[in-house]
Amino acid sequence: MRELFDQHNRLEARRQFLKTSGMGLGVTALASLLPQNAAARQAPHVVPRAKHVIFLFMAGAPSQIDLLDYKPDLHKQFKQPLPPSVSMGQRVTAMTRGKQQLVAPSKYKFHRQGKSGIWMCELLPHLSKVADELCIVNSMHTNAINHDPAKTFLCTGSEIPGKASMGAWLSYGLGSMNRDLPDFIVLTSAFWTGGKRNVQALYSRLWGSGFLPSKHQGAAFQTSGDPVLFLSNPAGIDTQVRRRMLNALGQLNQKHFQEIGDPEIQTTVAQQEMALRTPSAVPELTDVSAEPEHIVDLYGPEVHKTGSFARNCLLARRMVERGVRFVQIFHRGWDHHTVLPKQLPGQCFDVDQPSAALLQDLRQRGLLDDTIVVFAGEFGRTVYCQGTLERNDYGRDHHPRCFSAWLAGGGIRGGMMYGKTDDFSYNVAENPVSVSDLHATILHQLGINHEKLTFPFQGLDQRLSGVEPAYVIKDILG
Repeated sequence: MRELFDQHNRLEARRQFLKTSGMGLGVTALASLLPQNAAARQAPHVVPRAKHVIFLFMAGAPSQIDLLDYKPDLHKQFKQPLPPSVSMGQRVTAMTRGKQQLVAPSKYKFHRQGKSGIWMCELLPHLSKVADELCIVNSMHTNAINHDPAKTFLCTGSEIPGKASMGAWLSYGLGSMNRDLPDFIVLTSAFWTGGKRNVQALYSRLWGSGFLPSKHQGAAFQTSGDPVLFLSNPAGIDTQVRRRMLNALGQLNQKHFQEIGDPEIQTTVAQQEMALRTPSAVPELTDVSAEPEHIVDLYGPEVHKTGSFARNCLLARRMVERGVRFVQIFHRGWDHHTVLPKQLPGQCFDVDQPSAALLQDLRQRGLLDDTIVVFAGEFGRTVYCQGTLERNDYGRDHHPRCFSAWLAGGGIRGGMMYGKTDDFSYNVAENPVSVSDLHATILHQLGINHEKLTFPFQGLDQRLSGVEPAYVIKDILG
């Protein structure tokens, strides 16, 4: 019996040695791939022009023809079939397949704005006043024709779920600028003015970390109650008690990490430690009561509503001011298949003044020079109509072949329009810009060569810009 007992102990000791030594080597190797702070990473690949990104995501896809891509002669084609030489048999959605494709010109007026004289729609009066800050890219294009894969592609660089999002890549590649706040914060607008139809859900993979350590995923702030779930101490638990609990839990997690070497355990410890610090940092961040009245008024009347796009824009400025690397604001309700003229003015009311105010506020605080602001949806809208077609009543289907976005700050040239579409805003005619090109350009301005920021996963060196060629849009850089 004694001999069997000793044999069992020897086998257990051998198993433990193989497990700990093997995992120890694995952890050592993994540590070289997963440095824990920016100092351990490579120096910037290029000289950075920006430190922060604020991405204003118009979920549902705004109509470029009605807002940013001016087509003054399109009214001559009203109710005419889209020429086959323009459509070229390109893919359409199931909602359009087999139906007539009749041209629907925009009912809205455009005017030249700013010293640069760029064309802006009458529905964007406040953004028109800061036109010289904007670089409008009218030659964006994407692969996906439906919302889910198109949103996933714009946010993660892939239509396939499970990849790391933009903010996660920046957190991983550049490290943290504030130990008390997340690197990447997500704000969703709780309501929108332009109608309630065709509003898709948002899903956490749009700000997820994918294959990267979960410490890099976006922190989604809530629109009511605590901004972050479980931020407040439970009843009967004060900070000292919570500190002792975390110390004990940290010791157990460290023991567990030494045994199995899973880096996600260290991520858990780091997140728990941050959770102890954020109860003081987050309430101060989200409390705008000390903001000067003239600054609050700049963002428009909706700023007083918690969860509004206007309030979120003000919070975004406060976040980058405190060192948050990437802020993503979602505004829904842009999927206008029918009655577009009834719904589009309300959508523009929600976002026009706050977006312009954000640029002005950043500029006057000296923050716009190192903050890139991006405004985009997941694709564009068709020139042909869905639903009723009248001069003042029409709708538009999904259109990946071309769409518009604007960028400002962070070394981006202002007061310019880049790229062109054909006379029907259907195909890119000049200087095409893919979603991957946009990603590559944002990374470049932050000092990152998009081809060098990689992570090994499933046999491939994954990167935000994907495996197909992607290019920095150098013509729009100041």
